[in-house]
Amino acid sequence: MITQPYHIYVERTDASKNMARYYAMEISGTLFGEACLTRTWGRIGSRGQSRMQQFESEGEAVDLFLDLMRKKHKRGYRSRSPMRKPI
Repeated sequence: MITQPYHIYVERTDASKNMARYYAMEISGTLFGEACLTRTWGRIGSRGQSRMQQFESEGEAVDLFLDLMRKKHKRGYRSRSPMRKPI
């Protein structure tokens, strides 16, 4: 069981390089009580790619979550609010 929600969405844009990327991460619980880190990345506006990793403990997932967040911040990714689709 996950004790608190973990979710982040960051973007990196550079018009001079025609770069518009996003990276999203979320930690959720599985039906078997494990922690699952889901990462999604790609060009802004595209569906992108996803990867899911399962961990026996929430702490292991949080450690990787924080490590990846630090690396993305060093590469120039910054927090943005994901745009909501109109209903």
